[in-house]
Amino acid sequence: MKLYDFDGMFDKKLSAYISENAGRFKEEEWEDMIPAMYAKFGDTVLKSLGTSPNGYYAAMSAEELVKCLRAHVKNGVPVSEFLCRAIERREECKGMLLPLLERGEEGLKQYCVNILGSAPEALPVYMRMITEDGDEDLKNQCVDFIKENADLVKEEALENYKNGTEKPLMLEILSNVRARDGRVFDILIKEFRSGDDVPLLAGYLAAYGDEGALPYLLDKIDEEGISYVEFRELKYAIEALGGEYTKPRDFSGDEYYELIHSHGVSSADIFSAFEEGAEGGTKNGIS
Repeated sequence: MKLYDFDGMFDKKLSAYISENAGRFKEEEWEDMIPAMYAKFGDTVLKSLGTSPNGYYAAMSAEELVKCLRAHVKNGVPVSEFLCRAIERREECKGMLLPLLERGEEGLKQYCVNILGSAPEALPVYMRMITEDGDEDLKNQCVDFIKENADLVKEEALENYKNGTEKPLMLEILSNVRARDGRVFDILIKEFRSGDDVPLLAGYLAAYGDEGALPYLLDKIDEEGISYVEFRELKYAIEALGGEYTKPRDFSGDEYYELIHSHGVSSADIFSAFEEGAEGGTKNGIS
């Protein structure tokens, strides 16, 4: 099986095209054009190959596609989107990728996760992966896909939480369960009332979407000692659940409040870091 660096080929053609058309397009225009050019390249017949990148992979069997992926990773040859998309389109490839999630090398696992996404059959493997030592970025990516179908792993997440296994990750997953479950609600309220990370846990309550959390959120936001960060996230969570909080508050002296109001910085800029860390739990709109 011959391995082709199709992305490298595209980059060469792109560089030549950009040089030939220097000054013709603005940077943002190039950014819009390049994805379309890449897609067109996938269907372009290459003289040296006698077929297009997409045609090359379309002629392979499911087994050959997976072997090709493994060979690319093992030999350090860049994996193109054309190969990944070809594997995604073959339903039978999923069963071949699942064992590689647990037994393959780290680089291969990353590709398997990207290709499988939130496929229900991959979720049990993801759940095992996030409870083991491993790459934290990969574990977080697994959690992101698990959250898309959190109801399917609810019981396992509850059991892991009960046993103290990766509790922070289990809380994140449970907050995305869509079917109402008193056990999930009680856990989210218990953790919220612990006060360990009010902004994050208020976001989890907002994500879960049970308006029964409103009294707890309203009690917390009314406390005098909360920070501006906590106030902002609590207010968002209250509004996300259909509630309202209009009581005037004075946050003079609060580090983030003073930064926003003394330098004209928007709250969206100040809190962007919090939004990246609390999926679904932090939104713009409160200044």
